[in-house]
Parts: sequence; C-alpha cells; structure tokens
Amino acid sequence: MTTTPIARASQARSLGRMLVVRVLGTIGILLVLSIIVFSMLHLAPGDIVKNLLGNRASSPEAIAAIRAQYNLDQPLYMQYLIWLGNTLTGDFGQSIRLQDSVSNVIGSRLGITAALSGLAFVLALVVAVPLGVQSAVRSGSWIDRFATGFGIVGLSAPTFAVGLLLLYVFAFYLPIFPVYGAGEGGLDTLWHLVLPAITLALGLGAIILKLTRTAMLRELESDYVTFGRARGLPDRQVHLIALRNAAIPIVTGASLVLTFLVGGTVLAETTFALPGLGTLLQGSVLFKDIAVVQALTLLVAVTIATIALLADLAYVFLDPRIRAKEGAQ
Repeated sequence: MTTTPIARASQARSLGRMLVVRVLGTIGILLVLSIIVFSMLHLAPGDIVKNLLGNRASSPEAIAAIRAQYNLDQPLYMQYLIWLGNTLTGDFGQSIRLQDSVSNVIGSRLGITAALSGLAFVLALVVAVPLGVQSAVRSGSWIDRFATGFGIVGLSAPTFAVGLLLLYVFAFYLPIFPVYGAGEGGLDTLWHLVLPAITLALGLGAIILKLTRTAMLRELESDYVTFGRARGLPDRQVHLIALRNAAIPIVTGASLVLTFLVGGTVLAETTFALPGLGTLLQGSVLFKDIAVVQALTLLVAVTIATIALLADLAYVFLDPRIRAKEGAQ
C-alpha cells in the first residue's frame, strides 16, 4: 500500500502531538515525584547535621552554620523551592555526605551502572528471544522443557541469592572472575561486570523468554500461518513472519524489564561491591543526603519515561495498523 504525502503529514502531526503530550506528562510526574521524595526524606527519622558531624563535639554556632550553609534553617517549602530553582538552572546542589557537587558524584558513577545495565539487557535479549522462539516452534520438545525450567529458575531465584551463588562458584571455588570491584577500566572493567550482568540478566531473561514463547505460540496458531504453510512457504520464512507479528508484546515486555533493570542494579551493585549509582543511592538514603537522592530519583524517572516513550514509538513503526490509526486522527 502506497502512503500519500497527505497521509505522511497527518502521521507526522499525530506523532508530534503524542510526543508533546508525553513530554508534558513526564514533566508533571517528575514534579510530583520530586515533592513526594523530598517530603519523605524530611519525614524519615534522623538528622542530617548529626549524620554529617558524627561523634565529634560541636558548638551550637557550628550547627547553626551548617544548617545555614545547606538551607536547613529554612521552612520545608522554602528548601524545596530553593532546590527546584537551582535544579531548573542545572545546579543539582552539593552532596552533604561526599562534599562534592551532585553532578560530579553522579557523573563519576554513571558509567558503571550504564555499562552493567546495558550488558545485562543485551545478555537477556540474546539468550531469551531465540530460546523463546525455539521453545514455541518446538513445543513439547526438550528445548521447550529446558526453556520452561530456565524460566522458572530465573523468575523464582532472588537477585542477591544468584549473585552470591555465582560469586561462590565462579570467583571463589573456581577463581575465573574477580570477586568484587569495577576493575581498572576498559576490558578489565567489562570482565568485572560479567557476573553482575549475568545475575541481573537471569531474572530479566526469564520474563522475556515467557513473553516471547507466549506471543509466538499465539501467532503460530493463527490462520495466516496455516495459510502460509499451505502455500508452501519455508518454515524459516513463516517463523520470521510470526516473530515480526509477535514483536509488539516482546517489545512491551523488554521495555518493562528494562525499567525494572534500573532499580535492580542496587542489589547487584551491593552484592558485587560495584561503585555505581545503586550503591550511591543506598548510601545517600541512609545518610539522608537529600540533594543526591533527589537527583538520582529524577534521573531514574527520566530514564524510565524515555524507555516508555521509545517503546510507544516502536509500536508505531512495528504495526502498520497503529500507523494508520494515528494518521486517521
């Protein structure tokens, strides 16, 4: 079917409207989320100044000076407005715990978390999608039974337990991989991330495997597959057509697990002592380092919103029915 210039223009306008609505919605969510996190951190027990001073003796003047330096002597709503105003200008504040700018603190750890998340996601996709397809195509065979067992183990095994088991087997008993740390950069860092990535990828791959198998089974039982086989199409071509039609639920599942991956890195980084954003968030919450927690919360929310938006755009490109519907609006 040939798409006319008018139809293409209509689709572009519809896509633009969707992008504007999603961006405005994301900004609203970020605003509400920042208020909730800011309030919860202040309601949590503990005093930031006492955390900063520790057991050192301090005078009332020193405590007052610290409160004034970090605007802790201001009313709660003023503290939030000051933080919001600085954030809108690109200043995320100063980390009370690490005594450095929040941008530098996050920037120094972002690479490890991004590499770990990316490696785990690629591992999950490379293993789960082909295994899910073969499990559906050869339903009832040993491949299907293996995939089912893999899915059950991946879904039921806690992340920290898998990490500890991998550490014991492949780092302690068989000293193939390093026990902890992020290495010295380059391939050494990649080598250090193998076990943490496998730890994360096991659960994610199990979800993608289940979704791929279910979607493929539904497509293989469709009338167009029977018609294609009756016309003499090779099995490989029929399977590719079915996989393309099953792509939307697979993309949906992959985007969901990718958002889960962003939060799941906390456990993996803690288990393998990786200096990433997960361990930074854990330490900042315990210390009530509000500026770092606020910035990390916004970063995670923006990442999840971006993934969701990319998933929606993928629907438009994968399914011509959605493109036609968007163009007709």
